[in-house]
Amino acid sequence: MPTHSPTMRRRRLAAELRRLREGAALTQEDVAGRLEWDPSKLSRIENRQVGIIARDLRKLLDMYEVTDEAQREVYFAMAREGKQRAWWQQSFGDVIPSEYGTLIGLESEAVTISNYAQELVPGLLQTEDYARAVVRAVRPDDTAEEISRRAEVRLARQGVFTRADPPRLWAVINEAALRRVVGGPAVMAAQLRALAAERERTVVTVQVLPFSAGEHPAMTGSFVILDFAAPDPGAVYVESAWSALFLERAADVQHYAEAFRFVQAAALGPKESRDMLVAAAQGLGSRP
Repeated sequence: MPTHSPTMRRRRLAAELRRLREGAALTQEDVAGRLEWDPSKLSRIENRQVGIIARDLRKLLDMYEVTDEAQREVYFAMAREGKQRAWWQQSFGDVIPSEYGTLIGLESEAVTISNYAQELVPGLLQTEDYARAVVRAVRPDDTAEEISRRAEVRLARQGVFTRADPPRLWAVINEAALRRVVGGPAVMAAQLRALAAERERTVVTVQVLPFSAGEHPAMTGSFVILDFAAPDPGAVYVESAWSALFLERAADVQHYAEAFRFVQAAALGPKESRDMLVAAAQGLGSRP
């Protein structure tokens, strides 16, 4: 896998260009007027709707009075790397939607990932057989090959933990996701055992939110909070059946962070969670 994520290069360059413009006390309209650009062009660049070519980047850096050649080259390198095709685009671009590709890109450079899972085991923790069963259920019209490749993407995502500085994953899984037998008793038992074993990996913490916890602020659905090195404020990924949404406003990120802290506190501790996972797996072992 590449050292850098094109998704994150585009994200960071856009944030830097916005910071430089604001530091120069210029509005987007000021810049567009001086460069004779369409008024929406800079907005689309800063919001990562479009990339930026070297000629336009040079014009912006000149306007923002960025004269240090080393710093300018950093920005040009970000622009070049942002145009590269990531591993998931090269190998699986035809079977994953753009929102999912963005999530993979953000995961690849996140410092911490906080995942509340309501109905499914988080993709970063799924076994191959479990992943196949999920894809087959969600996409019943897919061919066997498409199902296999979509499951392969989920497993490839887990390579993020082989990074020299892997992200810290904290997963709070609703008990409902553990009681729902996905793929049959044998597949589900293996998945539960795999979750229990995650306690041995120092960068992963798994907690179970039991039914007895009662009502909580995350009952509306699953979400993933991705935190990055400062000054990036982070993002929240919310997935629905056929699409996904990224929330990046500070207020939105804070709202989900508060919800996650609540379920984190209400969930069983890591040891108690492991005990529940092991017992649930053993219970499935006696089923046909």
